[in-house]
Amino acid sequence: MTRNLLAALLMVGILFAVPAVSTAADKSDAEKRAEIDTVAKEALDEVLAKSKSAPDLYKKAYGYAVFDNMRVTFILTGGGGSGVAVSKTEGRKTYMKMGTGGLALGIGAQKYQVVMFFESKEVFTNFIEKGWKAESGANAAAGTKGANAGTTFVNGIAVYQITESGLMASADISGTKYSVDKKLNSK
Repeated sequence: MTRNLLAALLMVGILFAVPAVSTAADKSDAEKRAEIDTVAKEALDEVLAKSKSAPDLYKKAYGYAVFDNMRVTFILTGGGGSGVAVSKTEGRKTYMKMGTGGLALGIGAQKYQVVMFFESKEVFTNFIEKGWKAESGANAAAGTKGANAGTTFVNGIAVYQITESGLMASADISGTKYSVDKKLNSK
């Protein structure tokens, strides 16, 4: 019985994942970049509007990055997404991808956006050129009340996560790897 339930849940997960992958594959690189830019602007605007600390951190930041992600949990958790890192001084955009994985209790899926502010050019450049792997983090608060938490730069990066339930300050992004999407950056 348990084995059949697990197999059925796995098939449901695959059925949801396949259309999303094939739809994304049908788009041109220019369409993918435009979609990423739109999601990034909307997420950045939401963070700046809902968080008391975000506007000040954004002003101080050298650059920022926004990622649109999907995470699926079924004993193991895995996910992926895409985004863009933007140098505020130069306006240069670097399109990136991300992946996450780990162990989790529970079954479900979550779509969310991550917004990062980079305090300095060195931290921003390191994020883009070397990729970055988040090893640990802690959720400060959930919902829109979490938008007012005292987020600040930690190791040169401030992180916000937007979910359907609201904004989270200092989001948990542990087990997440970010890297340059070479295909979307070749024009």
